[in-house]
Amino acid sequence: MRLFLLALLAKEPAHGYELKQALEQIFGSAYPSPNIGQIYVTLGRLEKDGLVRAVDVEQTNRPNKKVYYLTAAGRESLDSWADEPTEGPRVRDEFFMKLVLAPMTGIADRMTLINRQRRHYLALMRDLNELAERTAPEDRIALLLIEGAMLHLQADLDWLERCQEDLS
Repeated sequence: MRLFLLALLAKEPAHGYELKQALEQIFGSAYPSPNIGQIYVTLGRLEKDGLVRAVDVEQTNRPNKKVYYLTAAGRESLDSWADEPTEGPRVRDEFFMKLVLAPMTGIADRMTLINRQRRHYLALMRDLNELAERTAPEDRIALLLIEGAMLHLQADLDWLERCQEDLS
């Protein structure tokens, strides 16, 4: 959440509710709507860390609001984020650890684990398909996010098949 907020503030100063609306508008229904409390807690931490500064803005018929501005340190942090590659493949996959260790220790049967995980992935895939069907065709960002998640799930399903073949 920290870097997403910094990225939005790089575009223009904003208060918490504007940032929430921007995230919802940009990512649509494909991205879970952020909790406003989480946004304000994150903004407070960003301010404490010197990455943003807040300015109180007076309002006539409402309580004052805080407008947040990106600082030079915030811009530097954001630039570093943009320059670094995003985390790649999961070598320390929790499911794989469970798949190997649970049968060794007698906690669970390997095929039971694979089948349960497959059902879980298929349910997630159905949910994503339904979400894609409800998403407007012009909402390209949301559709790309959904498609990426579905492709990752398909790869996970293919990998489960491979695990079943090799470990049975």
